[in-house]
Amino acid sequence: MTVLPARRLLLVHAHPDDESINNGVTMAKYAAEGAHVTLVTCTLGEEGEVIPADLAHLAADRDDSLGTHRIGELAAAMEALGVQDHRFLGGPGRYRDSGMMGAPQNDRSDCFWQAGLDEAASHLVAVIREIRPQVVVAYDADGGYGHPDHIQAHRVAMRAVELAAEPVYRRDLGDPHDVAKVYWNCVPRSVVEEGFARLRAAGREAPFPGVATAGDVPGVVDDAEVSAVIDGSAYADAKAAAMRAHATQIAVDGPFFALSNDLGQPLLVREHYRLVKGEPAAEREDDLFAGVTA
Repeated sequence: MTVLPARRLLLVHAHPDDESINNGVTMAKYAAEGAHVTLVTCTLGEEGEVIPADLAHLAADRDDSLGTHRIGELAAAMEALGVQDHRFLGGPGRYRDSGMMGAPQNDRSDCFWQAGLDEAASHLVAVIREIRPQVVVAYDADGGYGHPDHIQAHRVAMRAVELAAEPVYRRDLGDPHDVAKVYWNCVPRSVVEEGFARLRAAGREAPFPGVATAGDVPGVVDDAEVSAVIDGSAYADAKAAAMRAHATQIAVDGPFFALSNDLGQPLLVREHYRLVKGEPAAEREDDLFAGVTA
């Protein structure tokens, strides 16, 4: 029987690259401190837009080989963050990227949006009962910005946490485990505003032709809703390297980055969370494991 480290963190994300943008410094920090960090990614991101022109042929409307390519990008990103345990929900390619809300891809029978909730959650229950994390990080009910795969990842994560603790549910998936704390990704409004102010102040020196707005940032909340902040300044380079590894999806330039829309955003090295399950150890925690006793 494998003996796992005392602290165990599980993160659930929709596509490769979401983890590095949202939680890059958090993952790097805890991995460096010896915690067991597990990433579960729900799709291969097959429907993503491709930034580099020389890789445009990978796109879904051409070779449709982007998903396979992004497996390699994710592996490189996890190496940059020092995370050794990264998996795809149900195995690579089990659920296909659903595309943006309202797109025809939403109706594909093999896409994540169409997956049965309990069937998809059962794959995550197996991971929870194997790893037995004290802390799970997921999206809010809107998935941060309304993408169907993000919404479904939220539903699957929350349902799996519930089912994993149920004594009579699927004992073939392992012994029951009750996750002590569940956090949702978020970004406080003040941090977003300060970050974009820095980008605008760069003026002509800004690395991208346009500047995004707060509406382009997933999970923006009022500052009072934030439960925890992880200062990952020491891991800024690791996060930037992980984001660069997702080269089909992200362009990084200094303390800023852009997605396929070429609109600059600040690269945040303080990551924020809302506690939705478990007891807070402080009004504003600086450790996701704060208060965890076992």
